[in-house]
This record gives sequence, C-alpha cells and structure tokens, in this order.
Amino acid sequence: MSAQRPITHPSTAAHPAWGLTAALLGLTAVALGAVAAHAVADVQAAQALERASLYQMIHALAILYASGLPGKVALLARTFLLTGILLFCGSIELKYLFAVTQATTLAPTGGVALMLGWLLLGVSALTRSAPKKLKLTPRKPHPNSKN
Repeated sequence: MSAQRPITHPSTAAHPAWGLTAALLGLTAVALGAVAAHAVADVQAAQALERASLYQMIHALAILYASGLPGKVALLARTFLLTGILLFCGSIELKYLFAVTQATTLAPTGGVALMLGWLLLGVSALTRSAPKKLKLTPRKPHPNSKN
C-alpha cells in the first residue's frame, strides 16, 4: 500500500520553470565570476562582482532546491529569493558593469528579500515535517460483543 501525496493547488505546485530559472541563474553566476576575475581591472569592482556572483550562485541553488517543493510558502520563498537576486546581485552588476551608479540603492531591499526567502524556506520545511493529525474513525463493534 503506497502513501498518497497531498493534493496541491496548481498555482502553488512546484513548476519546472523554477528549475530552469535556477539553472540560468547558476550559469550567469559562473559567467559573472569569470568576468570579475579576468576582465575587470578595478580591484574594488572585481571584489564586488565576485561577491555578487557568489551570492547569486548560493541563492540559485536555494531556488533549485525549493523548485521541488509544493505549497504556498515554498512558492513565496522562491519568489523572494528570485527578487532578492535580481535586486541585490543585479544592482551590483549594473553599477560595476554598466556604470549605473545609483543602482545599488536597491541592494538593501534585495538583501531583505533574500533573508525573507530563507525564512520562508525554513517555514516551508517546518510545515512539511510537522506531524500530521491522525483522522480517527470509530471502530465497528465486534459481532460477538454484548455492546
């Protein structure tokens, strides 16, 4: 007898696009790290881009993990992680690769989004591992009992 999977609403189910998104973020993180290491002469810019690359890779892996999780909380976690990558890492990339100096004003918001993503990922793990309530059904009396 196999255990049944819980029914998940389609809008909160894990979707393959999240895995693809995570893979593309990982790919671009490696490319960004290569650019920072080999094509950026300014030491401060190279360090900032390497940090952005590292953060992007770590959070891409978190999205990849979360891409297999169903539920509203996991969907929110993925969304916050993606938003955080775009705002935090993206703002650093815009500043140092495209000279958009004011872009890093978005970095703190991105950092908060990343933290919320991790928090929601933890909440999702807690809700998945919480003991399920047993549904008790009354027993039928034994045919030989006097009750």
